[in-house]
Amino acid sequence: MKQFQVEVEEGTVCIVRKNALAKRVSITINARSGASATVPWWISKKKAISFVKQNKQWILDKLAKAREMKAESLLQLGDHDDYLLHKENARKFVLQKLEYYNQFYDFPFQRVAIRDQRTRWGSCSGKRNLNFNYRIIHLPIEHADYLIVHELCHLKQMNHSSDFWELVSRAIPEYRKISRELRKM
Repeated sequence: MKQFQVEVEEGTVCIVRKNALAKRVSITINARSGASATVPWWISKKKAISFVKQNKQWILDKLAKAREMKAESLLQLGDHDDYLLHKENARKFVLQKLEYYNQFYDFPFQRVAIRDQRTRWGSCSGKRNLNFNYRIIHLPIEHADYLIVHELCHLKQMNHSSDFWELVSRAIPEYRKISRELRKM
C-alpha cells in the first residue's frame, strides 16, 4: 500500500504516502490540498497513523494558518479592474526608476511590460525584455527599488551568481534584508 488517508478530525484528513527514497517522516501543509505525510517504506501503517495522530494539533494549527494566509493573499491580489486601473501608473513608475538606476549600469533593454502576475514580482527574458507585476506600486519604495535593480542586473548576469549579487549591491546594499522581507509577503 503506497498511499492511504488518516482522519485527523472530522472533515480533515492527512494523505500518507510511502516513499522508497524518504529517510524520515515529514508532514507538508498546503492551503489547497491539505495535509500530507511522507514516510519511508519501512515504517508500518500503524506507526504512520500514530505519528499523524500525535501531531494532530500541529496539523490543524498549520492548516488554519495556511488557509488564513491564502484568504488574505486573495484579498490582496485584487481583480482585473484593479490591474487596469493601476497598470499605466505602474508603467510610468517603473520606467522612471529604470531610467534612474540605469544611469549607473547602462544596460540596454528592449521592452518593458507591466503584467497582472500571481506569483512573480518581475522577470527578465533572454530577449532583454523586462516584466514587472503592476502591484510593484503598492510596495514600500525600497522593495520596489530592489525589484527594479534586480531585474535590471539580470540584463548583465542571467543568474544569481556572486557576480550578479555584486551588481545588485552597488545600488541596493541592503538587498539581502529586502529580499527576505519580500519572500514573506
